Amino acid sequence: MSKETRQQVAMAVSAVENKKGEELAILEMDKNSGAFTDYFVVCTGTNPRQIQAISDEVQKRLSEAGVRPNAVEGYTQAEWVLLDFVDFVVHIFSERARKFYDLERLWKSAAKLTPADLAKKRAVKKPAKKGASPRAAKPRPKTAHQKITRRKTR
Repeated sequence: MSKETRQQVAMAVSAVENKKGEELAILEMDKNSGAFTDYFVVCTGTNPRQIQAISDEVQKRLSEAGVRPNAVEGYTQAEWVLLDFVDFVVHIFSERARKFYDLERLWKSAAKLTPADLAKKRAVKKPAKKGASPRAAKPRPKTAHQKITRRKTR
């Protein structure tokens, strides 16, 4: 899952937020789940016009970055619009359709992300130095909560 894909997902999320999409969910698909894509962006629109406006905004923002959907489905009915960008799929539901299809339950193995998570760089674990004690290799806690949690696990 490339940094470029994460940036594109972040653009799509920003477009959804700009058009007041509700109940935004970002799912990072588990590689072992058999998913055909890396991410799902799922949101709800309150009416067909808003659903289409969210779809239009996502397509506009990404096309400005040179990215166009491979497929668009459901735009005319505006009950469930699917924008397939291959590496990620944007689902814009009516409230009724979202409850009926319940993608979050269907893909419960997926990691749920926040918009802030998309901006973070993926942490790459460095191998421990030879001869270093295991205790020295542990990262130092930065917050009081981490200190308390770390103390409990010793």
